[in-house]
Amino acid sequence: MADEGKGRHRAVPSSRLGRIGGFGRLAGGVAGGMMAEGARRLASGERPTLEQIMLTPGNARRLADRLGHMRGAAMKLGQMISMDAGDFLPPELATILASLRDRADFMPARQLDSVLAKEWGKDWRRQFRRFEPRPIAAASIGQVHRAVTRDDRTLAVKVQYPGIAASIDADVDNVAGLLKISGLLPKGLDIAPLLAAAKEQLHEEADYRREGAQMQAYADRLSGEQGFTVPTMDEDLSTGRILAMSYEDGVPIESLQDASQAMRNDVMARLIDLVGRELFEFGVMQTDPNFANYRYNHENDTIVLLDFGAAREITSQVRASYRGLLQAGLAGDRDAVRRAAVSSGFVAEAAVAAHGQRIDRMIDIILAEMNAKGPFNFGDRAFVPVIREEGTAIARDRASWHLPPTDTLFVQRKISGTALLAARLQAVVNVRDIVSEILQRTSE
Repeated sequence: MADEGKGRHRAVPSSRLGRIGGFGRLAGGVAGGMMAEGARRLASGERPTLEQIMLTPGNARRLADRLGHMRGAAMKLGQMISMDAGDFLPPELATILASLRDRADFMPARQLDSVLAKEWGKDWRRQFRRFEPRPIAAASIGQVHRAVTRDDRTLAVKVQYPGIAASIDADVDNVAGLLKISGLLPKGLDIAPLLAAAKEQLHEEADYRREGAQMQAYADRLSGEQGFTVPTMDEDLSTGRILAMSYEDGVPIESLQDASQAMRNDVMARLIDLVGRELFEFGVMQTDPNFANYRYNHENDTIVLLDFGAAREITSQVRASYRGLLQAGLAGDRDAVRRAAVSSGFVAEAAVAAHGQRIDRMIDIILAEMNAKGPFNFGDRAFVPVIREEGTAIARDRASWHLPPTDTLFVQRKISGTALLAARLQAVVNVRDIVSEILQRTSE
């Protein structure tokens, strides 16, 4: 969720025509940017590729601004691209798209009142001693307000944008259409399973009663443990489009980058351990690693966990795949890692056949980092450019492009996002020990 003050009042386009128009303006702006960039490069004597004229800072700004205005599934997919592409995007593009992770426009007061009146009735204000009209956070599907009830309980009230749930399928299809028109995707790449999975998860995220139940389930799993806080749902005020919960104090997790090294290490060790427990112990994972879904409470030294709309069950097959990969990695067995990567769907056999040496070099780098003595320094990114160079070279061969199973993609998104946060905090964590302990404790 976005921090207060970073967004601006702009009504959410909730009608079908309004959202189609938004995509049309986005496509037109990107096309114009491509023409201008192509002309500029041709004038300077270059022969630009499609990627060079498409993936420009100007087009990234257009994308971030338009998706930030539209919100909903369109913005959510933009966030996912920025998080998943991570180290493989040029730095300037990654920075612009990363703005989608912590910035969203919010509803004008009149639109907000209309939504609340529809859910709670026209006299909804009588239930509160105070309801702050300016949101304390705004994201892709809803915005959050602080409120005080008549019995002096301070709540965080998440209010869904109007028309968002009904627009999910069309938004995903429109984004897919833009990708196809761009020519950036190989014609033979079947993205239908990924689109279906994205729609399914986004519909789940738009069901606030489901999210409330997931939040309570996480609270039960972590009950009695030190180190984490999960908000408590207010069932009387919650609906399918409003989620009311206890307000939990905390600062943005990224602000800990100015904290002591010991604190940063401890916080990230807890989060990495939680990811392992989600995968191998709970069998359920909150798959959205947006930094805004974590806050830190200095007073009681707890990490506040927020936003459980993306919580989903992890199949036994996916859990077994990760167990095999991690065990091979801990053993330092390159061949076993490669075989596990292929059998789990991480890597296509065609890619191994065409780019085996590059893939092996990437595996060797990861194994060296994974099995180095002592804790892993997430702030040392020296190995990332090498992996990026090898990965980019493989990606240029579109014949070997491949989509892993969708369940695996959701899990990998959480793992990658957690590593990205650890890098932001420059944490130093003994990941090997954490992973080894979890694998041993959860082995059958």
